[in-house]
Amino acid sequence: MLPGVAGARREEQPRFPLPGRVGRLLLASPVPHVLPLVVRAATELGLNAETAPGLVDVVDDSSPLDATRFDRLLARLARELTTAEADVVRVACDPGDDDGVAVAAQLMTAPTLSVELARRGITVEVGLLAEAELYPVYQPVVDLADGRTTGYEALLRGRVDGREVGGGDLFFLAAAAGWGDRLDRWAREAAVTGAGAWLGGADLFVNSSPEAVVRPEVCLSGTAEAVREAGITPGQLVFEVVEAHATRDRGHLLAVLEHHRAQGWRVALDDVGVGWSSLALVSALRPDVVKLDKALVARLDTAAARAVVGGLVEVAHSLGAVVVAEGVETQARADQARQLGVDLGQGWLFGRPARVADELLAG
Repeated sequence: MLPGVAGARREEQPRFPLPGRVGRLLLASPVPHVLPLVVRAATELGLNAETAPGLVDVVDDSSPLDATRFDRLLARLARELTTAEADVVRVACDPGDDDGVAVAAQLMTAPTLSVELARRGITVEVGLLAEAELYPVYQPVVDLADGRTTGYEALLRGRVDGREVGGGDLFFLAAAAGWGDRLDRWAREAAVTGAGAWLGGADLFVNSSPEAVVRPEVCLSGTAEAVREAGITPGQLVFEVVEAHATRDRGHLLAVLEHHRAQGWRVALDDVGVGWSSLALVSALRPDVVKLDKALVARLDTAAARAVVGGLVEVAHSLGAVVVAEGVETQARADQARQLGVDLGQGWLFGRPARVADELLAG
């Protein structure tokens, strides 16, 4: 916990419950060839698979019962079905027996088979996510002209068995297990809450995926509350949208960004890279901040990278946006970026991500 935040809003750790042993599976799919593959695998393992159009009900009628048969079935399906096939199967574990409407409702809200497999740790080590102590860390963003710290980017970290796990791994696991929206919400609210006591007038950059926001006014209400309780001025909050996310569903993205701006929050386009698509995206989204991809910044020794950065800076400044170079690790790289018109820098040259406010302020 950061110094001086006693009495501030505390974010409870999100819960990611791992599924237990299963005694019955009800699987549904509109793709005709997939369920026969399930039936074959279940039958070969000694399980009884009763079929109906679009449905398979798998139970263990053998005696004695072998509690590991279903574990072996799921492991086999993880090996034999493609990701696309597992994505088109819904699976309800131990559904009720006597209420057809309740069973249908359970199937409608059941996870896909790929998500169920992920949660069971068959395709990914989701147990890591369930056991991790999660917390935000903060990395300074500085003015390249005078070295003044103007903001901090919040990053997610986890600790398991004494070792730190990066946010990228945590979000990968959460997305695979169908918990991406839950982790995204917790991470952004914890980032705001953790910074309120020491942020002062600096900006706070927060990563968030538009794909985790179904309806902005509902899904982001907790974030708005956290901002108010932390005493952070709305204009200090900068939401970072990764360029890859920005190209998937432009209409939904624009709706989310419109909500951000209605709250007084600013928007950053993150990981902006090489090519005309980046220039076009900056022009279309009109972000307040453009953050250059680390790989692009690392190539500033080349004429091609300098030309791309120069073009991005020109477009961004014409829209009133500021430009941040990420991954700045040397003074020479900082000087190159500044000479190209880049406004701000972020990277190990200026400070590594830190959990405790005193570490940040001392740096």
